[in-house]
Amino acid sequence: MPILASADLGDPLFSHGFGLAVFLIILVKVLVAFGALLVSVMLMIWFERKVISDMQNRIGPNRAGPFGLLQTLADGTKLFFKEDLLPNRADKFVFRLAPLLSLVPAFLMFAIVPVGGVVDIANHVVELQVADPPIGILFMLLVSSIGVYGVMLAGWASGSKYPLLGSIRASAQMISYEAAMGLSVVIVILESHALSTRAIVASQAQHFWQWNVLRLGIVPFVIFFIASTAELNRPPFDLAEGESELGGGFHTEYSSIRFALFFLAEFMNTITMSAIVVTLFFGGPDGPGFHFLPWLWPILWFLGKTVVFCYIQVWIRASLPRMRYDQLMNLGWKQLIPLSLVWLLIVAAMTYSVAWGFAVAGGSVVAFLLIARAVRVSAYRRKEAEALLPRGRATSLYGTINSAADGIGAPYEETEG
Repeated sequence: MPILASADLGDPLFSHGFGLAVFLIILVKVLVAFGALLVSVMLMIWFERKVISDMQNRIGPNRAGPFGLLQTLADGTKLFFKEDLLPNRADKFVFRLAPLLSLVPAFLMFAIVPVGGVVDIANHVVELQVADPPIGILFMLLVSSIGVYGVMLAGWASGSKYPLLGSIRASAQMISYEAAMGLSVVIVILESHALSTRAIVASQAQHFWQWNVLRLGIVPFVIFFIASTAELNRPPFDLAEGESELGGGFHTEYSSIRFALFFLAEFMNTITMSAIVVTLFFGGPDGPGFHFLPWLWPILWFLGKTVVFCYIQVWIRASLPRMRYDQLMNLGWKQLIPLSLVWLLIVAAMTYSVAWGFAVAGGSVVAFLLIARAVRVSAYRRKEAEALLPRGRATSLYGTINSAADGIGAPYEETEG
């Protein structure tokens, strides 16, 4: 397939040096990718509103444009001309900078995603992606971590305690799930023997059963998908916007176009992460091709796969309730990170030899059973200790604490029964 033409040779665009033609081709690729991503964001917002309304037996947008397709454009135009508020206690420079720190990383991550094979333009072989750096996956992890700064600085620069609380919650969530997401990416790198996104796609392009989702055992894909959803603050992990507690979260004090930039970044990140999931685990543009317009079929396969994952994100939003914050952190630190570590060890051992792989898998199962038994025995002994105390008392390792009904710090009084 054309996608394999330059997987191991670097970017063929620079094979004859750098000149005016090469510069113009790069400029066109950047402008086309940016424009396509902006249009995709508009369609994604419309698509999400329409799908959720269908699931809830509603109509959804239907006034601006045919089928409501121009509703997002109308909303964006309205927000652009609304008054831009700036709180008195805000750090003005950082307050204005924060939305850009959330938006720019979304486009930079999309720049390394191969959306097709290769084509000939002005006697130059051009890869259908903005850039293919040799360390593309490391670049993706680096850029995704920059988005945390936009969230944190937006809350801090607002000069209000509620945005600050929302930004702290969102930052802790994003940093926690970056660990699990990074470990799942390491598993892909270990199997593909490459850091370039195009080389990772090429390693999956022989047959569909060579896709990483199958040859890595599905678990790394599940971990990456859950972690990326939490990284994007998408439901059911949208705890940055706890309406009953924090108002709008870290962007409470924002209005007008800066408020719109945060939501533009959220939907753009949804599309970008869906594209990265397709690239890492589902072969990217890989799929059956035909002699008629051979350059077009990889693009269509990539778009089809990406739309499927965008639909799954919408489906999750319409179906699942929001998690509590303690459940969110427990899922990340106590389940996803240990599971990704164990799976990384198993894949590494399998790479060395099958016998070592089964040995590591068996040892992991034994260790899990021992830890589960220790936790269960500890919980049982705690319940026994609590049963020996008077009703309404709770126990801990450091002594007895009065219950809320007795009042904090109230003296201990024995009661009948």
